[in-house]
Amino acid sequence: MYKALIIDDEKPVQIAILRLGSWNRYHIMPPETAANGKEALSAMRELRPDICFVDMQMPMMNGAEFLEQASAEFPNAQYIIVSGYDDFKYARSAIKFGACDYLLKPIVQEELNKAIEKAILRINPHADFSIQESQSDVPPEEVVRIIKEYLDKNYNTNIKISMFADKYFFSKEYLSKLFKSKYGCGIYTYVQEIRMQRARDLLLNPDIKIQSISERLGYADNNYFSKAFKNYYGMSPSQFRKKNGPDNQK
Repeated sequence: MYKALIIDDEKPVQIAILRLGSWNRYHIMPPETAANGKEALSAMRELRPDICFVDMQMPMMNGAEFLEQASAEFPNAQYIIVSGYDDFKYARSAIKFGACDYLLKPIVQEELNKAIEKAILRINPHADFSIQESQSDVPPEEVVRIIKEYLDKNYNTNIKISMFADKYFFSKEYLSKLFKSKYGCGIYTYVQEIRMQRARDLLLNPDIKIQSISERLGYADNNYFSKAFKNYYGMSPSQFRKKNGPDNQK
């Protein structure tokens, strides 16, 4: 599955792209979002998206500034420009930094999906959008290894055991039992451990807001994240940050 990131400070535009994109057809997980270029760079280091939708007019860091940094740091990502301004200077910036397509607001579904398909074909020229791969002959031990690799990379997404059960034709109970036997804990417990360890690392950076950390780790509700963190470490994220701040490291 591919990953996508929508970078736009206008919530209605984010929603339009989310609703109009044929994500399942192109084997793309539900996209993540960011409101400006600075936030997007931070998110990209966490998410490693394959496709980025980039608004050109944003606060803090505009699209051109973001493209300059992002294309240097993530040269393999595909960038689709989204702009409300039919102005050549934006197209020129897009071309300069290797953008694969340029869309004008308001978003048109057909144009959006053509741009997505173009981006996917740049990543994989042999991509087939009509054939659903069958995985019925994969041994269960291999499936468990694949699941672990998937969790290691996608711990910040909405994980459901059924997605593996449906794909590999094993029951959820059987896969859960195999995973626990091999790795010593259940699938959801494993995801929780990865998230908490990653949360701990991110909290050591005082420049990253706790709300942003919560979102980057896949929690839709900051209160739920705080509760999960406290249950795991015995203190809230803010308490942990205060205890482990620069003043306490002397």
